[in-house]
Amino acid sequence: MTITTPKPKPKPKPRRGRPPKIAREFPDTREALIRCGMEMLTEQGFMSTGIDGVLKRIGVPKGSFYHYFDSKEAFGQVVLENYGAYFARKLDRWLLRDDVPPLQRLCDFVEDAKAGMIRHQFRRGCLVGNLGQEVAILPDSFRERLEATLCDWQHRLANCLRLARDSGQLAAGADCEELATFFWIGWEGAVQRARLVRCTGPLDIFLAGFLAGLPR
Repeated sequence: MTITTPKPKPKPKPRRGRPPKIAREFPDTREALIRCGMEMLTEQGFMSTGIDGVLKRIGVPKGSFYHYFDSKEAFGQVVLENYGAYFARKLDRWLLRDDVPPLQRLCDFVEDAKAGMIRHQFRRGCLVGNLGQEVAILPDSFRERLEATLCDWQHRLANCLRLARDSGQLAAGADCEELATFFWIGWEGAVQRARLVRCTGPLDIFLAGFLAGLPR
């Protein structure tokens, strides 16, 4: 008796066209996109930064970007939020040092900022300052976040200045909120000028003028 082995059924040919969408998780890609966005926006601003340039720099496909962000505007908002938090942590690292007099803490922060600009060869500025210059052509959603970020930084500096006032480094009637607001208005201009001339001189000039004008 002859036993015949049944022939295997032919596999169906794959359908032509785009592959089916598969939800994939990229646990490190989102952070890489945000980090790259912070780098590029501090170098060239929002309008000059293209999504393709971000993707090319970190080597991920466009689908990965839209897996996490609905649009360039949404991406920019997240980048700005992360930058604000990053910079706030940097401020706290210098302004909350109990072992250093309050005004010296501010000077140390400036020295750290100068070192950072030198390290990046003055290519990078302040992301908030860069976007502030573009605010007239940015989506309206950026305006409130930019102002909230600056107000948060002002509040942190004002707290440091209050410590200076309480310790006698500033006059008893010093308006620390107003002084902090003045600092950040001038600081953003000094950073832009430092990038323009590619040296830290504008930061030194601004800090010296700010300290000289403090009520003693």
